[in-house]
Amino acid sequence: MSAAAAREALPQKFSLQGKTLVYDTETDVTDGLAEITEEDVAHLRDILKQSPEISELQLNSVGGSVYAGEEIAGLVLEYGLDTLVDGTCISACVDVFLAGERRRRRWATPFEFGSWIYEDTQREVYEHLSYMVARGVEPGFAIETLRTDPDGEWYPSRLRLIAAGVLRELRPGQTP
Repeated sequence: MSAAAAREALPQKFSLQGKTLVYDTETDVTDGLAEITEEDVAHLRDILKQSPEISELQLNSVGGSVYAGEEIAGLVLEYGLDTLVDGTCISACVDVFLAGERRRRRWATPFEFGSWIYEDTQREVYEHLSYMVARGVEPGFAIETLRTDPDGEWYPSRLRLIAAGVLRELRPGQTP
């Protein structure tokens, strides 16, 4: 099959630009889900097997199936691909992006990058705190976990962990 025929035979969410395979779940998607799907995993696996010259996966996606994102990330790792975001990359797409050997993002302006990093950080903090509180951790303690320097360590006492709802210990005779 010629290179031109191979390009035309690609599934709708994929296109080839030189050694870069574009995976775009957001632009001109018809007759299918506009997200990362398990079907995309099989398509990507086939494309990579048939096109060993591909060295980069360009992404534009608001995510989709977490399982499919993890599987696609595994393929990116297996084939040693670089990743490039040109557009949006959130949710399951982030797993795929982080699997890249070399990771880049196209930004229209430095302000676009600043806005993205602010929104992404706020979302991650919110998800972290929401999860902890939903699991019964005292909100003040959950907030305290964010104060620790990323390179540092924090070792709250056992009593503090119990008081904050992190540890739940049963006393003899108690039932869960």
